[in-house]
Amino acid sequence: MDYYTLFEKLTELMTSLDGFNIPEIFSTLAQLCKTLHISKGVTSFYQNPVMEKKDIGEYFVCYDSGEDHILVSSLRVVTPAQIVIKCDVYQAKGSDPLTDDERRKVEIIQRMMLTYMNRSRQEEIIERLMYYGDDGFHNLRFFYSEIMRLKGIGQLAGKTAIRINLKHFTYVNDRYGMKTGDFVMHGYCRMLTNAFQDTGTLCRLGGDNFVAIFDTNLLPDVEKVLRGIPVPLDEIGTRRVEISAVAGIFRIKDQDEIEDPGFVMGRIVNAYLIAKREYTNDIIYYSDVFQIEKEKELHIQSSFNTGLEKEEFLVYYQPKVDITTRNLIGAEALCRWNHNGTIIPPLDFIPVLERGMDICRLDFYMLDHVCRDLRKWLDAGFPVVRVSINFSRRHMMDPYLFRHIVEVIDAHEVPHKLVEIELTETTTDVEFRDLKRVVSQLQDAGIFVSVDDFGVGYSSLNLIKQIPWDVLKLDKSILPAKGEDQDRGDRMFAHIIAMAHEIGLKCVAEGVETEEQLDVMKRYGCHIAQGFLFDRPLPVAEFEARLSSGSYV
Repeated sequence: MDYYTLFEKLTELMTSLDGFNIPEIFSTLAQLCKTLHISKGVTSFYQNPVMEKKDIGEYFVCYDSGEDHILVSSLRVVTPAQIVIKCDVYQAKGSDPLTDDERRKVEIIQRMMLTYMNRSRQEEIIERLMYYGDDGFHNLRFFYSEIMRLKGIGQLAGKTAIRINLKHFTYVNDRYGMKTGDFVMHGYCRMLTNAFQDTGTLCRLGGDNFVAIFDTNLLPDVEKVLRGIPVPLDEIGTRRVEISAVAGIFRIKDQDEIEDPGFVMGRIVNAYLIAKREYTNDIIYYSDVFQIEKEKELHIQSSFNTGLEKEEFLVYYQPKVDITTRNLIGAEALCRWNHNGTIIPPLDFIPVLERGMDICRLDFYMLDHVCRDLRKWLDAGFPVVRVSINFSRRHMMDPYLFRHIVEVIDAHEVPHKLVEIELTETTTDVEFRDLKRVVSQLQDAGIFVSVDDFGVGYSSLNLIKQIPWDVLKLDKSILPAKGEDQDRGDRMFAHIIAMAHEIGLKCVAEGVETEEQLDVMKRYGCHIAQGFLFDRPLPVAEFEARLSSGSYV
């Protein structure tokens, strides 16, 4: 074929809207080289001029006759993104020099090659920017596009999607350094993708969070990696660290009508969040029940503001009793939600509110209503007892928490000694410092402070060692129960009571339901009980009757 026929063919190949046919392009270029007496053609690609200077780049040889060559033409272009593209053309030694017409035709083809390389590289860069992060992992956009690709070819059913968070990975970075942490993360991800057996892809959301999709039949192998596997700390591999994950899993079935990637993402995130909250199971499989629970959660969130405005949240009081005298000596304020004539149990709405800051608004609502009742009882001449109000550790984010609490109490002119703030245990250093500050401020103001649910958190001993609480509220799990370990339970209970008394703390046992538990309390010196053995949480009118009698004899 003559030059013009080949040139027309090359133009069609390089401007195709269906993508580039690389073998055809190179074949046509080789024929053009022969026609124009060119023995070698090389196109070079460098990411920037510095890489060009170091001669670090990619090279594409479209034709090489194998003869000794001399350079006869070189074109170079630097794109706005600082990418360098060169096209070098050679002739065999001893060949007749190119005519002006041949040189013009050669340069036209060189310019075409530069344009072609620029376009193809730009497409690769755009694809990388769209579908890859700087760390080399696919990103969320790729995950979404892969779901739609599988849907388009009818292969989405039979796949499994997962949302993953590597457990305690901050420890790896802190203990071994970020560089080693990065090596470990890539090693773990390789083990995970190996379990996919080329049927799926892993995409990074950021940090130690990932999503993936793969064939469902490989789920047992994938789950083994998720539950924990030793990962090398370096290339040698003699030292390893155990890495596991928290994961939400959604198995896609034929009957699932998936219109968009958000359907899949919503389900794996839903399951993941439950796994993150449960503490007992790191891997949760999505169920339709979750959707029902999610709808209930959304209903609670949307109804909360109206509930506050209408004062649907009621204060119930559960008495605290001195087991020696059987006199009423205090109470805990507990919340009940009367919504549309139905009492919503606390376990249905408190955990939902604790996932955000709404719980803080409810706590102050409760404090205000308790102080309102205390003022009413004082004015009516009731023998008033101290009332404790629960405050979530979410409040630790408020630097003016102490001031806000005192403002509410003083607005009702309630003596500080009649109010006790119950704070749950905390696990982070920042919260611990804030907790210590707030407790000290409250005590200086004459407000009592108790640590709630002692015995079920992570830092119980440190809490009572460093923070000057007034009251230790023992979780019901601390009370000895009948069984094989009763003797051990008794001894543990005895030591906790003795330790608390030694450092000046009063102890309140929660969840007291039997005379046997009462006997244990008497035996080891825990004198204050709260539980169904004496009273359930009581509405205001019934509690006022208890205040009047003051005794459980």
